[in-house]
Amino acid sequence: MSVAAFLAELRSRDLQLWAEGDQLRCNAPAGVLTPALRDELRRRKRDILEFLHFSEVLTRQEQAIVPLQPRGQHAPVFALGGHNGDVFCYRPLAQALGDDQPLFGLQPPGLDGKSKPLTRVEALAAYFAEQIRAFRPSGPYVLAGFCAGGTIAFELAQQLQRQGGRVSFVALIASPYSHWYRHLPQLRARFLHGLEWASRHVQALASLSGGARRRYIAEKLRWRQERRATREAAPPDPARAVFARVQEATLVAVRRYTPRRFEGRVGLFVPNAEWLRTGNALLRWREFASDAEEYCGPDGCKGEVMLEEPYARATAELIVRCRDRLG
Repeated sequence: MSVAAFLAELRSRDLQLWAEGDQLRCNAPAGVLTPALRDELRRRKRDILEFLHFSEVLTRQEQAIVPLQPRGQHAPVFALGGHNGDVFCYRPLAQALGDDQPLFGLQPPGLDGKSKPLTRVEALAAYFAEQIRAFRPSGPYVLAGFCAGGTIAFELAQQLQRQGGRVSFVALIASPYSHWYRHLPQLRARFLHGLEWASRHVQALASLSGGARRRYIAEKLRWRQERRATREAAPPDPARAVFARVQEATLVAVRRYTPRRFEGRVGLFVPNAEWLRTGNALLRWREFASDAEEYCGPDGCKGEVMLEEPYARATAELIVRCRDRLG
C-alpha cells in the first residue's frame, strides 16, 4: 500500500498524523492505535515523514517569506514579528539597514484567513525552517525576532543548525524570555503597571488645587468614556480578527515553550540601559546561549517602539555592529 493510501485509510478511522521536525505525531480515538498499528507506524515512519514534508512544501512553498528588502550582499536577515505575526513592523528597520542588507519577513500560518494558526513553537519553527531551506539551502542566516517572535527565532536557529544550516547570529529585539508570557508573570507585570499608573495620577493630583483636581478627574473620565464609545461604535474589522487569532495562538505556543541550549551567537537588543538591570526577563536568554552580547538603544526608547521611527535607525546601527563583529 502506498503512503498516500495508507494515510487516507488512517484518516477514515479518525487517526491524524503530522510532522514536527523529524518527529511523527499522532492523535487517535480510543482503541484505534493498536500495538500492530504502532509497529506499522514505526516501520513506515521515514516514508511518512518524507511524504508529509513534501506535501507541506507543495502547499505552503515560500508563503511565509515576505521580501521587505531583497537586495544586498550580506547574509539575509529572516525576521519574525511580535504576537500577531505582522512582519511589516520591520519596514522602517529594513530601510535603515540600507540597500546592501537583505531582510525578509517570516509570516506565520493563519494570516491568510484560511490556514489554521499553529500553537507550538517547535511547529512554527519547523514551518519556517522548511521554507528558508528551500529558499536558501545552506545559509548563512541571520535570524531576528521582535517581542514574542524572539522565542520562535531562538527555536528556529536550533532547527536550522541541526539541519546543517549556518546561523550567523540571532537578534532578539526587545524579546523577553518565553516564560515571561505565562499567566503569573503577566499578572505581576499588569499589577506593577497599575501601580505606576496610579502613582503618576496621585502625583499629578497632589500638585493641583481643589477645583483643578475636579477638572483633572472629569477630563480623565471623559477621555475614557470617549475612547470606549469609539471602540464600541467601530465596525467589525475582519483583518483585526485574523491578527487576534494568530496572536492568541502565538501566546499559547510561547507560554508552553522551554528553550534548550543554543550553541551559537545571540544578540540581546534592549531599548535602553534600564533593561539591563538585574531580573529583566530578556536577560534570561543568556542562560541558553553559548555566546550572548547586549546592545542598548538610546535613552527614551521603549520596547514597543524599537522598530519604529525615530528609533529604527539606532536599532539598525546596533544590528550592523553585531553583524560586523563577525567580519
